[in-house]
Amino acid sequence: MKHQLILAVLLSISLFSCAKETPKVKHSKSMVTPKENLKNVKVVNAEDPVCHMKTADYLKFTATYKNKEYGFCSAYCKDEFNKNPEKYVQE
Repeated sequence: MKHQLILAVLLSISLFSCAKETPKVKHSKSMVTPKENLKNVKVVNAEDPVCHMKTADYLKFTATYKNKEYGFCSAYCKDEFNKNPEKYVQE
């Protein structure tokens, strides 16, 4: 019984610590999105700098910052990037 309690506590701590590392990005289903993915658009990033989703196969939005084109998975992520691009750009 004591071992089960200890195991439950350790499991709970482990789950809560992992949950804190998840980016707090809320993708809304009501966002306005383009009709199709952008094709033949060259961007400097392989993953969304805001939520870290891979954008290579699912690129929908782009923004230009310092003459470089960045790709995003959603309008929310693009808007967050545009609020403070220095926070997300690593040079």
